[in-house]
Amino acid sequence: MLRDDINNAVKEAMKAKDERKLSTLRMVNSTLKNADIAARGEGKPPLTDSDVLAVLQKMIKQRRDSEAQFRSGNRPELADKEAAEIAILMGYLPQQLSAAEVDALIAQAIAETGAAGGKDMGKVMAPLKERYPGQLDFAKASGQIKALLS
Repeated sequence: MLRDDINNAVKEAMKAKDERKLSTLRMVNSTLKNADIAARGEGKPPLTDSDVLAVLQKMIKQRRDSEAQFRSGNRPELADKEAAEIAILMGYLPQQLSAAEVDALIAQAIAETGAAGGKDMGKVMAPLKERYPGQLDFAKASGQIKALLS
């Protein structure tokens, strides 16, 4: 389970005295615990591995946005910190699909759903999100889908 991997990595980071990795993984655990509490409040079960992947992707997206803002604000030390956290978080995502594989999957999803226009974008995104969580960047994929459907 992904949570077990993260918890084991926390222990290893503590033993290795790797402060950056330790703080990043503790932040991940905190975010996951908060998400579990929110899910419990809504009567949902604890997070599954695919939910954990979604949380990690959200955290990576937030850090990428922050890194870009720090770079544009001439704060390289903070941007480097965000980049280091991104690298740590990326280690827990499954292998990303190549651009050619993503193109083929998008074409297949469009054919399967019979999508014909921009209004059908959700029909195409739903099966991709269900089948390939953590394996492709859905922000990039949505841009490609939008281009193909228009």
